[in-house]
Amino acid sequence: MRTHRAEEAPLRTVAALRGTPALALSAWRGASGRRYVVGIHPVDVVSIEECGPAVVLAVRREPIGLATLMAVEIAEGAGVRNATAWIRNVRAHGCNEIHIHRLCEGDAERAALLHDLNTTVAAPGPGAGLTRFGG
Repeated sequence: MRTHRAEEAPLRTVAALRGTPALALSAWRGASGRRYVVGIHPVDVVSIEECGPAVVLAVRREPIGLATLMAVEIAEGAGVRNATAWIRNVRAHGCNEIHIHRLCEGDAERAALLHDLNTTVAAPGPGAGLTRFGG
């Protein structure tokens, strides 16, 4: 059986007219092959508590630009349950970006996306097991 690993498919963005900077966007492909567009945020400035409802991805980006998906969570209206501990945990394992997908319509679609990407999440390393939080 062939396993599929989530892979980032960066999007080209252009600076908006009238001097507004371009949004930092990318996309991830899940095990199903579906593409999910995300906004990219530095892990040290994003507030997970305020981003829901959304699907939140913890990502480690290497200096050469390669991105590795580390963990995926659903953020409800009040954010990821135990968000502070979740952020601390993923940062301790090398997460330096949070990618947020806000385009799902409802809980069932968010759960399907979570499953699609979770089947492809990279292991953080020997003995590093990420604790799961949320729904």
